[in-house]
Amino acid sequence: MSKKIVVITGSPRKDGNTFRMAEAFVKAAEENGNRVTRFDAAFLEVGGCKSCGSCYQGGKPCCSGDDFNKVAPAIIDADVVVFAMPVYWYSLPAKMKAVLDKFMAFRVGGKDISGKECALLSCCEEHAMSMFDGVRITIERTAELLGWKMIGEVCIPKVLMPGDIEKTDGCEKAAELGASIR
Repeated sequence: MSKKIVVITGSPRKDGNTFRMAEAFVKAAEENGNRVTRFDAAFLEVGGCKSCGSCYQGGKPCCSGDDFNKVAPAIIDADVVVFAMPVYWYSLPAKMKAVLDKFMAFRVGGKDISGKECALLSCCEEHAMSMFDGVRITIERTAELLGWKMIGEVCIPKVLMPGDIEKTDGCEKAAELGASIR
């Protein structure tokens, strides 16, 4: 049985390491018969949540009318949500944070999106695995709050320049995770 997977990337570098990991994941997941929808947050028009509390009033997830209104229906329909992002200053890239902040629309708007699975793909320049804490904890707490099950994390340190990921097993691990989704 195939699954509907949403991949949300956070890197603004189309030739970057996170993009390559996401591509490896998507390819393997699709080869396994899954349907993947991808959103590249860095290239979406998504502003920060204004905490206005008018989520889903007027039929839209967000009253601001930005691209989150395209992302939200895909997330509602998905079985699995995968977050792929580099670590930026020990945390999430700004556009990824904007997308995640707008997940509040599901709670305020009364949309039960529990029961999904999720995963994290990430890389960073530094060597210590603790550098992923800001990203990992954010995604793990998001999953817990929403009632989602974490099914995997691929966190690869010591990559900075585009192509550095090819010197690691990051793309292979991302592909393995994609292939494991059934």
